[in-house]
Amino acid sequence: MAGQTYTERPPARRLAALVTTTWVQRIAPGSPPYPQRHLPTGGVELRCVAGYEPRVAGVLTGPRLELLPAGTAVVGLRFRPGAAAAVLGRPVADLTDVVVDAADLWGTVAAAAGERVAAATSDGAAVAALEDLVVTAAARTGATAPEPLIAEATRRLMPWDAAEVGAVGTELYVSERGFRRHCLAGVGIAPKALQRILRFQAFLARSQVALATGDDPAGDGLARLAVDTGYADQAHLTRECVRLTGVTPRAFLRGAAETCACGHDHSASYTPLLRAAGLAGSFKNAARSAPSLAS
Repeated sequence: MAGQTYTERPPARRLAALVTTTWVQRIAPGSPPYPQRHLPTGGVELRCVAGYEPRVAGVLTGPRLELLPAGTAVVGLRFRPGAAAAVLGRPVADLTDVVVDAADLWGTVAAAAGERVAAATSDGAAVAALEDLVVTAAARTGATAPEPLIAEATRRLMPWDAAEVGAVGTELYVSERGFRRHCLAGVGIAPKALQRILRFQAFLARSQVALATGDDPAGDGLARLAVDTGYADQAHLTRECVRLTGVTPRAFLRGAAETCACGHDHSASYTPLLRAAGLAGSFKNAARSAPSLAS
């Protein structure tokens, strides 16, 4: 959709163990309001609309629509599964599917970060404001990474391992009830829900590679793409896609093709997924340079 751009970058090295992705999104002045569809990723997000205070969005279990007015600039970062709980020093189950003011969690330092975002003259400065907020919050709790059990569970729940949730808990020497309790506290959702979300994120990563190479992931190859990502068949993918996005795979992927044509860059989110699966891929717009917030 013309009139908006979205550019991802990896976090600063000091936050790589806690944060997967940073991004800047802009809605051009004079353009129609942009209907942003937030999707489940398995991670809590810290977002700041330039001119406002930062907010924390808990892990999602389904799509959430937000209308972004013309002229809006949004800066954000996404925590690794389990990392937000470590940084906050408390369970995050109460944040699931809700958005709260960051000041309610971190006090005046959150408001100061919002002021830095508003005053930023470059993307790097705006993103650094949120990264510094996370560094400050993590220093308070001594957080350096997600709980080891959550980090290892996330790795084992990736679709290319094809592991049963119960088997993962057993391999980690934790009961089924204990595994569920750990995931709810550390991630905000149960292990099975996390597995569903990770599998769908892997499907999106493969789809982005197809778009970058000129293929149509919404075409005849959709069934193969579904099976390659760990779904039983195309019908299974369709059910999960509707659950997580609100629309069918073909409708979603056609929308993705339109937004990528307008300069969307998802490389920071999806490249690690492909590398973990032993796959290589390029992403549309990944090498694009982003203008400053002041532009």
